[in-house]
Amino acid sequence: MKPVTRSPHFNRRVLLSSLAVLPLLSASLHSSAAMARAQRDALPSWNDGIAKASILDFVERVTEHGGPYFVPPDKRIAVFDNDGTLWVEQPMYVQLAFVLDRVKVMAPMHPEWKAKLPFAAVLDGDLKAVAASGEKGLAELVAVTHAGMTTVEFETIVTDWLANARDRRFRRPYTELVYHPMLELLAYLRANGFKTFIVSGGGIEFMRPWTDSVYGVLPEQVVGSSIKTRYEMRDGTPTLFRLPEVNFVNDKADKPIGINEHIGLRPIAAFGNSDGDLEMLQWTTLTDGARFGLIVHHTDAEREYAYDRQSDFGKLDVALDAAAVNRWTVADMKRDWKRIFAFE
Repeated sequence: MKPVTRSPHFNRRVLLSSLAVLPLLSASLHSSAAMARAQRDALPSWNDGIAKASILDFVERVTEHGGPYFVPPDKRIAVFDNDGTLWVEQPMYVQLAFVLDRVKVMAPMHPEWKAKLPFAAVLDGDLKAVAASGEKGLAELVAVTHAGMTTVEFETIVTDWLANARDRRFRRPYTELVYHPMLELLAYLRANGFKTFIVSGGGIEFMRPWTDSVYGVLPEQVVGSSIKTRYEMRDGTPTLFRLPEVNFVNDKADKPIGINEHIGLRPIAAFGNSDGDLEMLQWTTLTDGARFGLIVHHTDAEREYAYDRQSDFGKLDVALDAAAVNRWTVADMKRDWKRIFAFE
């Protein structure tokens, strides 16, 4: 190929025209760069990497009008697990901490609990004995602490507890132990036409009083486990009374059922952190169209906790292996998050 040589004779009109266009071109380039920065900084608490890029790429694909993967806003459903995905679940689930505190508050009215398991174990602070009581023991604790009151009374109890309870390690309210990168993600999805739902194994009426103020997720967009309620007229006032009977456990294979019954649409994006979210991720992603699954992997013992396959709470084993097979994104807390909590 011959080298290109410049002519010593310049066309003055072309040169002046080019100079006139330069400010416009510069402004255009500046605008494009600003747009690129805005897109890149949509998740400022996320480090640049595969996890962040995969989120941005997915949202861009499903919101591109006329694109092959475009999804109308009314079908942009994103579901999030709560414990371990949006806030802490170590050293125990927050709702379990609520149960244990409620037992201690109620104990003076039940002196027989001092000699009765699992209540005696709770009062002695013996969490191993509480765990050894199994599902039956836990169900008994939940029945006593969550039932025998109206739905309004229970909401007040939960709200008051959250206002005063403090996590033992961080010495902060549990509502401050939410993951700031996930708050950014929730806001980013909503800004792009998504409707965001919480789909948790936790109690639906335990979560609903505070999910709007903490996550921006309305009460009607919360799917969770529930106990049975009964309609009653009390002193001329209609009430819903909470019964000590399980209605629905929204966990594992029942999460897709809860999604179907409550939301009525198949999500296009799902976010979890444990084997309890496996079926929700499968239900969301293993079908046609643009789909996205993400697992939050707890790898930062210094800033939060590091756990996965052997954990008693939030065990991540089968779902971690499935992530590679199903091409789910794994967000590594230590690597992918600049900060975990807003107070850092």
